[in-house]
Amino acid sequence: MKKWVFICASCFLGLSMSPSGFAQQGQKVTVSEILGERKECYFDEDKAGELPANFQAFLTGKGDQPRWIVKKIENAPSADNVMVQTKLDATDYRFSLLIINGVSYKDFAVFCRFRSEGGSVEQSGGLVFKYKDNNNYYVLRASVLEGNVGLYKVVNGSQTQIGEKSVKVNFKEWHLLKVICKADKIQCFFNNKKIFEVSDETFDEGSVGLWTKSDAYTFFDDLVMQEMR
Repeated sequence: MKKWVFICASCFLGLSMSPSGFAQQGQKVTVSEILGERKECYFDEDKAGELPANFQAFLTGKGDQPRWIVKKIENAPSADNVMVQTKLDATDYRFSLLIINGVSYKDFAVFCRFRSEGGSVEQSGGLVFKYKDNNNYYVLRASVLEGNVGLYKVVNGSQTQIGEKSVKVNFKEWHLLKVICKADKIQCFFNNKKIFEVSDETFDEGSVGLWTKSDAYTFFDDLVMQEMR
């Protein structure tokens, strides 16, 4: 238990979820604004080989249904477990989602870590937010093969890009994706650096989760969400 508390504190401070962390990104946030619900998912108490409690798997597009499991690895950001989608179907328009149950956020910040481990069609990881159902949500995704981070909205199963930035996404290296939503503004971060901001009001609120495409084999860890009031 002491180890878990230490890890949570380190992630909380080091990944700019504190008021001072937000300010470093150019956004003024008072303490009273971030006293909403906070959830931290490190997967370290979940059983390896199984879907973690309070999560559900969904599919957008075609191909095999996803299979998300907890996996124990060495040198995870918060030891010892990560999440991975193991059904590696190479169908191009196939998006595997892992969504947390029972939350719906309007103004919030959310981040996760990911590491691309393989894939012939795709090597990427993504962060889903304002999720309504498996055909309606936003996703911020980073691609090793394309060398960019893109923001998409999925409406009735159709994906449209609404933001993009060319960045180097290294294979087999941990990276951070983060989103801050306030009203219709969506700020997007890669490795804790703001890379672009867009305005879009397609979805007002919803759940959050993880995303992969096609046959991407990707590790995820440290999924943390903080509601802002």
